[in-house]
Parts: sequence; C-alpha cells; structure tokens
Amino acid sequence: MNLGLSILSLARFQFAMTTVFHFFFVPLSIGLALVVAIMETVYVVKKDVLYKHMAQFWGRIFLLSFAVGVVTGIIQEFQFGMNWSDYSRFMGDIFGAPLAIEALVAFFMESTFIGLWMFGWDRFNAKLHCAFIWLTSIGTMISAMWILAANSFMQNPVGFMINAKTGRAQMTSFSAVIKNPQLWNELPHVLFGAFVTGSFVVAGMAAFALLKGKNVNFFRKSLKVSLIVGLVATIGVVAVGDVQTRYIIKEQPMKFAATEGLYKDSGSPAAWSVVSSMDTKNHKTNWSIEVPYVLDILSYHKLSGNVKGQNTLNKEFHAKYDKKFGKNMNYYVPTKTLFWSFRVMTIAGGLFALIAIIGLFFNRAGTNLILSQRWFLWVLGICTFLPFAANTAGWLITELGRYPWVVYGLLTIADAVSPNVSVASLLISNIVYFCVFSGLGVVMIVLSRRALHHGPDDLLQATDDAPYDPYGKGAFSHE
Repeated sequence: MNLGLSILSLARFQFAMTTVFHFFFVPLSIGLALVVAIMETVYVVKKDVLYKHMAQFWGRIFLLSFAVGVVTGIIQEFQFGMNWSDYSRFMGDIFGAPLAIEALVAFFMESTFIGLWMFGWDRFNAKLHCAFIWLTSIGTMISAMWILAANSFMQNPVGFMINAKTGRAQMTSFSAVIKNPQLWNELPHVLFGAFVTGSFVVAGMAAFALLKGKNVNFFRKSLKVSLIVGLVATIGVVAVGDVQTRYIIKEQPMKFAATEGLYKDSGSPAAWSVVSSMDTKNHKTNWSIEVPYVLDILSYHKLSGNVKGQNTLNKEFHAKYDKKFGKNMNYYVPTKTLFWSFRVMTIAGGLFALIAIIGLFFNRAGTNLILSQRWFLWVLGICTFLPFAANTAGWLITELGRYPWVVYGLLTIADAVSPNVSVASLLISNIVYFCVFSGLGVVMIVLSRRALHHGPDDLLQATDDAPYDPYGKGAFSHE
C-alpha cells in the first residue's frame, strides 16, 4: 500500500524540501558576510570601536547561518546520489568540474578565512583582519557562482555533446559552460537577493531590539548600515531582474508565459495581469484584472509587442520534441505556482525599497523618531522573514519553470529518478529529513534569539585588549 504516492512525486518533494531549506541559509550567509564586512570596514576607516563590536555581534549570526548551511548542503548532495542516480550519470561529466572547483577553491577559501577571522581579532592588525572577512565574503560569492554554473547548464545546456555509446552528456568546452549567458543573468540576481536577505535580517533583528530599548545607539547604527545596504541591493535586484526577465522571454518562453498567466497570445499591445483566475486543466484564463501596455513595457521596454501564450508554445514544443520524447509529453508548467510566486517576489522587492527609505528617514541623525514609531519597528521586525519568502518564490520560478525537463530539452524529470529507490525508502527518508531540518531550523532560531536577547553587552563592556571568542560563554545564552 503506497497511499497513492509515487516514486517520482516523493523524489521531487524531497528535492524541493532539501533545496528550499538549504536555500534559506545560502543567501543569508552571503548577505550577512557582506554586511559584517562593511561594518568592520567602517571600524577600520573611522576608528569607531562601536562598529567593531557590531561586526563581532552580527558575525555570530553569520557563523550560525554558515554552519547550518554546510549541514543542509551535505544532506542535499546526499539525496542527489540517492534519488537521482540516472541524472547523476547523465550529468556527471558536466557537473564534476564546477562542483569540484567550488569545493576545492571557493569553499576552502571560505573555510580558511572564516577561521582566521573568527579567532584572529587579537592576533592580527585591524586592516589585515578586515581583509579576512572580505575574503570570506568574496569566497561565498565565488561559491555561488560555481553552483549556479552547474544549475545554468540545466537551464541552458551549452558546451557539450551526447556520447552516442553511453547516452551521457560530455563537456566539450569548459569556457562555454562558464560563459553561459544563463549564468551571468542569474548570478547577479541571486547575489543581490542574498544582500537583501542579509541586510533585512540584521535590520529586522535590530528593530526587535529597539522595541526593548536596550543598547539603542548600537542597534540604531546597525539599522542604518543594514538599511543602506538593503536599499542599494533592492535597486540592484530590480535592475538585474529586468535584464534576466528579458533573457527568459527568449530562452524559456513557457516559463515567462506562466509567470504572466498567459495561455493565449497577448496580442499587441500586451496588458499585464495584476491578478488572474486560471483553469489549469483546460488551459485557459477565466478572468483577470489587467493594466494596459505594462506587459510590453516589462517585456520589450516599449508600448507594443506580442507575447506568446502557453497554448501556442505547447504546440511549438510538440513539433520540436515529439520525435525524441513522444507525443504524450505535457509541456505546460505549474502556472498558478509561477504566477503567484512572481508576484510575491515583485511585491517583496517593492516593500523592501519602501521600508528601507522610510526606515532611513525615521533613523536619520539628530532625531529619535525611529524610537517613537513602534508600529514601524514591528513592521521592520516582521520583514526579517520576508526575504526567505521572496527567495523561495524565485527558486520555484527557476526550477518549476523548467518542467518537464531536469536538463532543458535533454533529460526529463521522470527519466532522471534512480531506478532502485522505492516508495517506502523515499517516504522514510522524507520524514527523517523533515525532522532533521525542523530541528536545525529550531536551533538556528533559538540561538539567534538568544544572541539578540543577550545583546552586545559582553562586547561593549570588554576591554580592547581582551581576547575575543565568538563562541565564548554568554554569546548565545541569557547569562
């Protein structure tokens, strides 16, 4: 008895669960590393010891996120080998190089300099120590680049050939894989999204601290730095997101049509749907609230132009791929998920910019307005969690928009699943992973909350020549 569950559905759920949870911590680590690096840089330039204490305090949250991210990444790699062995066989030659470089170069770089930074506060001069956190931050970005190089091949295969004997993809040009336009459209969007995540987590936690009225100067300056980074990063997300969207229109038109809820061709001029009711079974839109011309502006930066709908694209895909994949393939992507995920991501971007501007106005020098606007501090505190929703929405668009392929145009999801797994093994592993992730999530939240509750008192009261231990007594406790 399998309760109506299938190997494919359970394997897909497990991939989604492990990847989404891992992707909570990857952007957080990248973003926090940058924010901490900026804080320490201000300390080196201004000689204001408060910024040193800010780097040390928020560095504790960064170290937590980095540690949990490593654990979740190991679990994600394990489920690849367990559930997707046919995918691994097909893609091994392509994935091997970028993932090996990521592990041997980028992750080694992160691990080395993060250790020097953690325990080197009293062993190196300020400028050299600051260089360690910048090298750590750069390492996290380089790591993301190599991971996305592998992912970009799945979105847009380049620099390869199919071995006629083995049926596997073999790399013919490493430079083509690195120069993949998908990578250089996707990477900036991911990095700016990570900077938004790190900055708004710091801003949100600082807002919660300000609600309690403790260490006001410390948390006001933390808020200022994080909101400046958050505002710049949000502008960057919007700018590179526009470039990436225009690329997707050409390379993955079905994905774009789904994010706009289009089943029929839009016609010219193309209106943008604010909200829509879609019949995914019959592939039609029941009703929608539309704004004229906006879709053309978003798509082509002009007031005219037709956008192909999913029905037209489905016919084109059948004509192109029926000979290889058969006539029974379904090329429609999960339209409702992509449609609403895109709006979650878009609305979140607008909120981030608005909140950052309001927060910087309330927190400007010479006024205590930020302390009297408790409603805003609550809003900002709640926004601690908003980047994770936006990142997840973006991931859903990226991965589900590739359906039905795991490697676009080459390998279907159904053909990538391990042939030797069973419903029982997948069900058990899903439950185990869920429990592990839940436990890790609780640990991360509890320790972060304890660090915030304890505050920076141990840092502010310490003498400059006292050795600093990021895991010292009291760092994550109420003592």
